[in-house]
Amino acid sequence: MTTSAIHTARPPLATKMQPAQQRATETFERILKVTAETLADVGVERLSTNIVCQRAGLTPPALYRYFPNKYALVSELGHRLMQAQNECVGRWISVAVYQGPLEELEAALEGLLLDTYEVTSRTTGGLWIMRALRAVPALEEVRLASHAAVTDAQVPLLRKAFPKAAAAELRLVSRIVVELVYSAVEMLCEESLDARSVAGIVAGMLAGHRARLAAPPAARTRRRG
Repeated sequence: MTTSAIHTARPPLATKMQPAQQRATETFERILKVTAETLADVGVERLSTNIVCQRAGLTPPALYRYFPNKYALVSELGHRLMQAQNECVGRWISVAVYQGPLEELEAALEGLLLDTYEVTSRTTGGLWIMRALRAVPALEEVRLASHAAVTDAQVPLLRKAFPKAAAAELRLVSRIVVELVYSAVEMLCEESLDARSVAGIVAGMLAGHRARLAAPPAARTRRRG
């Protein structure tokens, strides 16, 4: 099967319509709430629109008015979780933090990871939403687009903080940091680990790369050699 055929076969993820009235909004939100609860109970494989309808006390036509399939349901939940996670970045990261003492950068990265973990933990079905965005091909673009948006937002800050570093390197560093924080949060949701210890280790690893970004290009070249 060709790549184009694979993409064509993917189910539609966009909502059919957005609710315009209060009653419709309540129905829309109830569908998503029940979907998250069901996802946490049965996982994405066993999730179905029929189960959601039964649990929500709705007829299938009421659900299909807004969502074409179960993947669209999870996609909407994914967008909301990614948005909530991404909002954590602005609370912790800035040019001043990048340029300040190393201890402050480590503390900010640790706070970012813990904040993101808390947001995810508070979200009903948060772990299963993250799993679905990584494991289900039809949904992976939700995660990748979100991570790309965070990367794009961080690159200008990194350029101001590290003007000697190459633009391509700054973009790669930003993308790796985004993925490592996301993966660490996923690990904390899946395993019984001390969140602060994990966050401290990850923050120390990430902050340790700052010296490389601040070094003159010639020094970085010599280090590679």
